[in-house]
This record gives sequence, structure tokens and C-alpha cells, in this order.
Amino acid sequence: MAGTAGPKRQDTRKYFENLDGAGKCIAVLTSGGDAQGMNAAVRAVVRMGIYVGAKVYFIHEGYQGMVDGGDNIIEATWESVSSMLQVGGTVIGSARCKEFRTHEGRLKAALNLVKHSITNLCVIGGDGSLTGANLFREEWSGLLNELVEQGLVSEEEVRSNSELHIVGMVGSIDNDFCGTDMTIGTDSALHRIIEVVDAIMTTAQSHQRTFVLEVMGRHCGYLAMVSALACGADWVFIPEMPPEDDWEDVMCQKLSENRAERKRLNIIIVAEGAIDCHNKPITCDYIKDLVVRRLGFDTRVTILGHVQRGGTPSAFDRILASRMGVEAVLALLEASDSDNTPACVVSLVGNQAVRLPLMECVQMTQEVQKAMDEKKFEDAVRLRGRSFENNLVTYRLLSHRKADSELPSSSFNVAVLNVGAPAAGMNGAVRSAVRVGITEGHKMFAVNDGFEGFYKGQIKEIKWGDVGGWTGQGGSLLGTKRTLPGAHLDKIAEQMRIYNINALLVIGGFEAFESLLQLYEARADFQEFCIPMCMLPATISNNMPGTDLSIGADTAINAIVETCDRIKQSASGTKRRVFIIETMGGYCGYLATVGGLAAGADTVYIYEEPFDIRDLQANVEHLTQKMKTSIQRGLVLRNENCNENFNTDFIYQLYSEEGQGVFDCRKNILGHMQQGGAPSPFDRNFGTKVAAKAIQWVTKTLKESFKGGRVFTNSPDTACLLGMRRRAMVFQPVSQLRDETDFVHRIPKEQWWLKLRPLMKILAKYKTSYDVSDSGQLEHVTQIRPRETKTSADI
Repeated sequence: MAGTAGPKRQDTRKYFENLDGAGKCIAVLTSGGDAQGMNAAVRAVVRMGIYVGAKVYFIHEGYQGMVDGGDNIIEATWESVSSMLQVGGTVIGSARCKEFRTHEGRLKAALNLVKHSITNLCVIGGDGSLTGANLFREEWSGLLNELVEQGLVSEEEVRSNSELHIVGMVGSIDNDFCGTDMTIGTDSALHRIIEVVDAIMTTAQSHQRTFVLEVMGRHCGYLAMVSALACGADWVFIPEMPPEDDWEDVMCQKLSENRAERKRLNIIIVAEGAIDCHNKPITCDYIKDLVVRRLGFDTRVTILGHVQRGGTPSAFDRILASRMGVEAVLALLEASDSDNTPACVVSLVGNQAVRLPLMECVQMTQEVQKAMDEKKFEDAVRLRGRSFENNLVTYRLLSHRKADSELPSSSFNVAVLNVGAPAAGMNGAVRSAVRVGITEGHKMFAVNDGFEGFYKGQIKEIKWGDVGGWTGQGGSLLGTKRTLPGAHLDKIAEQMRIYNINALLVIGGFEAFESLLQLYEARADFQEFCIPMCMLPATISNNMPGTDLSIGADTAINAIVETCDRIKQSASGTKRRVFIIETMGGYCGYLATVGGLAAGADTVYIYEEPFDIRDLQANVEHLTQKMKTSIQRGLVLRNENCNENFNTDFIYQLYSEEGQGVFDCRKNILGHMQQGGAPSPFDRNFGTKVAAKAIQWVTKTLKESFKGGRVFTNSPDTACLLGMRRRAMVFQPVSQLRDETDFVHRIPKEQWWLKLRPLMKILAKYKTSYDVSDSGQLEHVTQIRPRETKTSADI
């Protein structure tokens, strides 16, 4: 979970041509508790290994299978990992193995690996599993010498298997490992929790009930904290931050106030490892009895248990695991060319897969537990990382309304509106903005129906309680229109005078960006626009300049992947069928590309990567060859505007014609289902946190701009877009972003996700060049610091 200090990457682009896996044997195993996405990682290791010419082996049942040998170690084929991507848990099995903890057990394991010439090991598990792998590597030469002395292996076998190389990937739903922004399985576990909370909220509201939910996390409160933030829970208990001695009184007082304000439900989330400041466990039953005894509320307990480990992996976990699996193979191939390469763990840092020294990350993880054991809880929160701290701070900001006497004095009025197409997560962002604004002392105004509603005067004050329960709502509760302000600037300025609007927060897509540009450019003519203005990118297309990710895109990706899973399943009873799927996104191929990677597509057509009839023919031939194997189905994704002439009907007819006698085709246009549904945990959390950050920026800018009894500013840096770039949240002037934008096609001129396309092609068995410099190299670090603001995983 921690970042790294001073990354020192070398450009290894030139080395890729030498990364030949011929003659090498790689084994992959999953160990410890299972986590959704492990199968995607196994699939990526197998396919990347075979792609570079190596032999790849499954080790079934984790370290137990390595110790037992025999049928537990079998060679993998390209086809043997088909249909694994969407399956939860781990297909190759996992088991706790006491025998591997002994010297004799590791000796048996070494013998089994040598007999298969396996000297490259990819371990997917938690810190215990990875520590065991590193010990195994350190003992390797001694174990081989013992095997020679016992006559179990020859001197030649020792020479050809003299070094064991280890690469780890962290599979854990708890997100408790230092060194990576996100562990495999965490996002999927959050999906399970939020699904349950959403279902419970309807029955809780019907009966005015209080629900106490226990989620996993014996030593780490990440799941509890993030799910509490994502569902707007009233109270959360986590092991890293025990409540004060009088917590019972404070919690009951807050629940009582909520009920007095006609809130029909209360949600309390408890991590299974929750404790008070005296290290005494806080249990769900204790909380229930407390609420019933003191308040008389109808209270129920729900313990989620292993539901959180189950189900289909989310799109995020599939992509994360796939990237990590490919990177692990590259790390093993490079390690094989040098002596004494330290064991590394493949981590996600921002939007990059990087390699970090394994044991440094393990030691940092152990430091967190040590701080908690010594009751240094503030240190534990800090060691968990900046993102964990930010979640905690944001939750505290939003969960409890301060009394008016406690609020700072402010005479500022801040307006919030949605512009463009609806995107899941918009409502969570509005809720966060309203509540943080009120906490900052501002009067908050909601504008209905975007700028069209603005010039018509559809503006009203919005209070703390008005946005209760908004986090889990899809679409836009404020209403949103694509209307730009340009033709009605005078009327909008008039409304800003009437309501004395001192700052503006616009949440939306490309139209919101264009709108803010128009307001900025009109400052010379209308002083009303000389105020702090901030925009939050919210669009499923993820086509905004100045940000790697937009609110709503994650929910859309999950909708696409879920549909593709069902389509693939429908093909399981029908031999040799290819599905052509059209996704939304305008001219931006993000949804198609990332959805295709997560769904295991064979081909994805996008505008950013031009193609012609020869490419289409080559793709058909590729699928024809695939149909001769045991994988007799195909999945082709097409971005809606990828090519004016090669539309979905044309591609469907071409594939149908060329595939006659080999496969038949079906087509599906997903349409607006990609915009609908409840927001994903990521989009809820992302929208909540960026809106809170934006309002804090607005407050600071208002104070700096207040002179002579009025707010006035016309500098470019007071009309900004708040975007996520690599690892940082950055406020960027919209006037500066104008130069980074292709306005004709409504996309940024540079898009980071295009680097994922070679990865997608490799996993679909296409020969392509893979730029190693786009992946992560081993970071030579002496210190691991708490992680900073996340990019692809800040949920």
C-alpha cells in the first residue's frame, strides 16, 4: 500500500528483444487466502510465458502441491487458461501448508521443481506466502547440495538449475500490503460489500431500522473505511483508529440526531478486527445491544463473511491482475540473465506496474502491525498511506454535521451543477461538495438541468439533509443537459448577481469543459464570471484532457464486462460463434480497449488506432485459426466512432461472410445501458473525494480573491479542472488544457491507456511489440514511504 521514494527507472526498452523465454521453465502458484482476480493473474502469466517461448507449469494447491509434487505440477497450455478470466477464487487451488514451513518440506519442494527444470517461480498470495517464497530462494543452493548428497539429483541437474528466481504478486482482499496502491481482489470485495449494503438500505428504510454490518479485515480496516465512505455509513470501526473512551455516548447521540432529522435508516460498519483504545474487541452484537438498550431502535446484524471473497472479479481486478501477470514474466526473464537478482514483488503505483524489492515491502507491512501492537495508532494510519488517511479525513468531514455555532463564518455562496451526459458517481460528488461546503461555512446552491436551468433561474439552496443517501444513486439527481452557456451568458450573469454566486463547481463531461472555457473567456465582458470556478470530470467515455480517469468510467467498464461475460456464457452451448459488440465513447476508445482487456476480447477496434480492410481480414483469419482449437468462440469489440465506413453492421457482415463454414456471428449494441445502474465502489469513492478536495480549493481561492468586500479574480489558475495524473490530483487551468485537446474529436491529444493495447493483443495471441519501458522496472529503493494519492485504484 505504500509508494516508493525516489524511483530510479532505467530505460530497458532496448532489452526487450533479448527477453527470450526459450529453454526456460516458469511455474505459477496461488497461496494463502483466495481473492477474486487471481485467475486473471494466472492466465496472464501462462499466456505471456508461452508468448515469449517459455514452458509454463501450474502448481496446484499452492505450496502443498509443490511439496507433494506428482500430478500437482502440470504443464499449462494456451487453451488451459481459457474461460478463467471471469471466474472468482483460484482455479488452480490454494492451501495452507505447514510442511513447507519446515526444512524437510522445502527440500521436497526443491526436488519436485528440479525434476521439472523449474527455476522461475511466480507466487500469488499475501505477505506470508511471499516471505516463504523468499526464504525458499535464499535456501535454494543449500537445498540442491543436500539433494546431491542424498543422490536424488545429479551434478548436471544442479548446474542447470543453480538459481531460483522469485516474483511475487499480492492477492488479498484486505489491501494490507505495503508497496502497492491496490492488491488483487480488493476492488471485487468492495463490490460485494456495496451490493449487500445497497440491498439492506431498502429494507432498513422501509422499517426505520439500524443495521450493523461486519466486514473482513482482522488487521486492516481498508474495506470497512472505504465501504463506509462509499455508502455514507453513519459510523465505522477500524483497528487502525480505535474510538475514544466515550464512543458509546457519542455514537448514540449521533444516531439519535439522525433519527430526529427523519433519516429512516442507520448503517454502522465494523471491521472484524475492530478494537477500542484498550485493545478490547468491538463486536457487532455489542453494538446492537448498545443501540437497542439506549435508543430502543429496531437493530439488525449482518456478518458478510466469505461473501466478500466470492463472485466474479470486477473489471479493475481483471485488468490489474493481467498487467501484473505480464510484468511478472518480464521480471523473471530479466532476472534469469543476471546473478543474485533479489526477489521482487510486482506492484501498482499510480497507473504503472512496477517492481519493488519483496522483503522491503514485507518489512514495511510488518511495521504497521508493530505500531498497532504498541498502540501507536496515528503512526499506523500514517504508515497505511496517504490514501488511507485521506479516506479517514473525508469520512469524518461528511459523516456528521457540526452545529451552526461550530462552523466557520463565511458569507460565500457556492453553486453546484451537472453538465453533459449523466455519469454514475455524479450524485456522490454533489453530496460531498454540498456537505464539505456547509462544513466550510458556505451557503450551497444547487442548479437543476445544467446551464439551461441556470439561465432559467432553476437555482435553490441545498442543505445537509437534502443530499442524504445520494452516494449510491445512479444518473444525475440534479438533472443535466448538454446546453453550453455561450448563447445565454448575459442571463447566466444576471442569475449569478441575483443569487450572489461567489464560486462555481461544475461536474460533467466534455460539455462541462467547454462551458468552463466559455465562462473563462467571457470574464472580460462579465465580472460575474471573475470568481473561482472548478470542474470535476464526470463522463463514462473518459475522454477528458487533464485527467487519467473520470467519474463514471469505472461503472461503465463494469457494465460492459458483465454483459460480455453473459454473452460469452451464452456461446458456451453453441460451437464456433463470434460476437461483435459496439460500445459507447464517441471517438475515445477507452471503454472498448479497457473493456476488451477485462473481458478477454480477441480484437478491439478504436478510432485512435486506424485500421483498414487488410487488418479486418487478418483478424478474421486469426479467429478462424482459433476455432480449430478447443476455444470455439470469439469476442470483438468496436468503439462506436472507430471508423465512419467500417461500422458495426459492416464488420458483422464481413465476419459472417468470411467465417462461413467455420463460425457464425452475432452482434450486440450495448447503448445507454453503459450509463445506467448504481455507481461502482470506485466511482462513489472517487467522486466523493475529488469533490471534497475541490471545495477545499474553492474555499482557499475564495479567501485569496476576497478584496474590498467582494470576490474578484481573473487569473487563469482560478478556472481549473481537477484531474488525476499518474499519482497526483492536480488543479489545471482550463486555458492551459485547451492546447492538449482535440476539440474536433473531443479527446485529449495524448491518452495513457493506449499503452494497454499491446498487452491486450499479446493475451489474445497476436504478435506485437511490447514496449518494456511502459511497464515497470525494478526500483532500487532504500525506503518505502506511505502511498500517495492513487490513480487507478483510489477507491
